[in-house]
Amino acid sequence: MSSEATKGLTKEMSHDERMISGTAWMTAGSMISRILGALYIIPWYAWMGGQGPGDAANALYQMGYTPYGFFLALATAGVPSAISKQVSYYNALGEYEVSKAIYKQGLKIMAITGVISALVMYVIAPMLAEASPSASASEAVLVMRSLTPALLIIPAQSVTRGFIQGHNTMKPSAVSQILEQVSRIIFLLSTVYVIRQVNSGEVVTAVAFSTFAAFIGAVFSLGYLGFVLKRMNTAFNYEPEESKGEVSVSPNDLIINIIKTSIPFIIIATGIIVFQIVDQVTYGPIMSTFSNMSESMIEQTYGITQANAHKLIMVLTSFGTAMSIASVPLISDLIAKSNMNEVRRQFSKGIQLLLFAMFPAAIGMAVVAEPLYTIFYGNNALGTGITQVSAIMSIFVALYAVLGNMLQAANLTRPAIKALMTGLVVKIVTQVLFVSWLGPYGMLLSAIAGFGISCWLMMRIMHEHTHYSASRLFRRSLLILILSVVMGIGTLIVKWGLGFVLNYEIKMHALIALAIIAFVGILIYGYLVLKTRLADRLIGAKAERARAKFRMK
Repeated sequence: MSSEATKGLTKEMSHDERMISGTAWMTAGSMISRILGALYIIPWYAWMGGQGPGDAANALYQMGYTPYGFFLALATAGVPSAISKQVSYYNALGEYEVSKAIYKQGLKIMAITGVISALVMYVIAPMLAEASPSASASEAVLVMRSLTPALLIIPAQSVTRGFIQGHNTMKPSAVSQILEQVSRIIFLLSTVYVIRQVNSGEVVTAVAFSTFAAFIGAVFSLGYLGFVLKRMNTAFNYEPEESKGEVSVSPNDLIINIIKTSIPFIIIATGIIVFQIVDQVTYGPIMSTFSNMSESMIEQTYGITQANAHKLIMVLTSFGTAMSIASVPLISDLIAKSNMNEVRRQFSKGIQLLLFAMFPAAIGMAVVAEPLYTIFYGNNALGTGITQVSAIMSIFVALYAVLGNMLQAANLTRPAIKALMTGLVVKIVTQVLFVSWLGPYGMLLSAIAGFGISCWLMMRIMHEHTHYSASRLFRRSLLILILSVVMGIGTLIVKWGLGFVLNYEIKMHALIALAIIAFVGILIYGYLVLKTRLADRLIGAKAERARAKFRMK
């Protein structure tokens, strides 16, 4: 092996640096991807026909993506994290041959699960469509089936990402996410414009091409990952004799281990989607029973809640997703080395970092919900209210994603799954009560209740096994919340003042207001976290440099 390759694999960063660097890259990739995924909605929604046709199209789009997300999670969700965990573990032991074998066997597993998931989704699409709040089941079937090609190729992409992440290298995965999203959006917008604006085609046709774009994005992303894998330094740069060779695992054992490791990750990852499926299956019947809404109105309100607002909060939850991915190889590495003190510290640090970003982001989105929703979908009172509640819900969703993956990386899979199941029961039990009482808001409140219970249980489980300082974590989290609320009050005052000169029902006015309010919010929160030195405790030297730059003591 070359000295350069050795240097690439052996260069060490501190655990804090690895957590922050990995989270930063995955956050950048995920957030840029999500922002692009939100921004494309503006022309897409307009070309579909604006409010009315646009809401129906978005609802139809979401009806296809919810089951697709579930089958995608079944085929792939656990594998990147499972591969990442095992590769990181065996690399830490110097067993590079085992790491190579894990990747090769993972590709075989993914080929099988991809085909099976695609076939099952194609076959049961009519049943899923009948249970969805769609005005036309046949249209929902077409949209769902247009997503099956993506299920054939994304599994290979996922296992490659997992192998790369197992080397504590997050940049390629982040770049591949952005490339996937850009290529998907280019295809999506091009086809929608041609179908709806040039040829005056049907909405359902345009939506079907929009969902098929997932396959196009996956092709570009996989090609990039393959290119990176050939050029970067991985376990494949080690010769067989350079591996310690103290661990011998047969191919069949590797497959079994990958599957066993993947299943808990799959269950935790599909938890969020299962909550959405509960909404998709129950919202229509509950509203038909307890309200006077027409089928088209039920579809439209479902679209506003589960599609429109959901796309906006995905930008927020991307930080939790990124941190959960970055934390797995790090904690797995520490577990392999039996460094429980550092596991304890990194767990507490990870939760604090999450809340450091999520509290101000969620409160800020709740404040700017009206101009934000207007920019993307037009002014709508229900849309504004739903976005505000969804922003608060995003905190629990992101926390659930991080806690679930951290527990699994610490080999606490069964307790994590029990916590999820308990939360799911709470979601189902409260769903009928909340939806019948509060309509579309009920879906969000029952989700908050379910995820809230799951998160609380997961925090208890981690405390029982690591004995992290709960009082310190609580105090730090309370400080972050207080500073975020102060920021929220400041931005709320600015929004109120701007309301005298700007009309939030006009998109250009809403855009100007959003830019000003966001800028003020960043200034307030940035000043507070630097002045209180909270940022120093979480991001270290970068905060010190920022304070010096702004001449703050």
